[in-house]
Amino acid sequence: MPKRRLVLPACVAALIFQQTPALSSTPKTIGQRVAEFGGKVDARLAPVFRERGVTYPPGQLVLIGLKGEKSLELWAGDTRGGMKFIRAYPILAASGNAGPKLREGDRQVPEGFYKIASLNPNSRFHLALRVNYPNDFDQARAKEDRREKLGGNIMIHGNHVSIGCLAMGDEAAEDLFVLASKTGIENIRVVLSPVDFRAGTGAEKQDAPPHWTHELYRRIETELKKFRRE
Repeated sequence: MPKRRLVLPACVAALIFQQTPALSSTPKTIGQRVAEFGGKVDARLAPVFRERGVTYPPGQLVLIGLKGEKSLELWAGDTRGGMKFIRAYPILAASGNAGPKLREGDRQVPEGFYKIASLNPNSRFHLALRVNYPNDFDQARAKEDRREKLGGNIMIHGNHVSIGCLAMGDEAAEDLFVLASKTGIENIRVVLSPVDFRAGTGAEKQDAPPHWTHELYRRIETELKKFRRE
């Protein structure tokens, strides 16, 4: 009798591959990855920080992910505030459309205010920063809506393919990983927005969005307007 071949759904396979180190390689620590890529990252970023008048590495970071514009903005400053725009990275792949992530398997990139929960030095997608979805807000809204199985494992990672994550390419992932390690993940905030509300445009129309979406977008718009490029 011929052996049956196990075929995993693409979304399941992608998440497994993203989180599992290659069998042929020895797992690396965060420190080893920083030592491996830190020199190149410093050479790329330190001059830009110096030009912007921001200490490198900075005291705090804000990552602003704009889904509609396919852009991830990097802002930095000291612990007292005074955030300055450093640069923007193109998002090479991100599945889904405008609208918050509601459940496992909907392939949506979350929207809202997040933190970096951990760094993965052995991601199949080169290097990865894990976003703390679902956060307290997501869980509270799910409880109100009586939704379960919210999903998770939302990453900002390398490579150029993604299902519910932000694929940034390997070089950008190195920059973000090393910078996050040197800054400290506790000093990083992440804002994920459907569009750049600072440009005066609204999010694309959604079919039956949750009743709380409008208020969430109002809060995101208010926050984004604090970050104006000079």
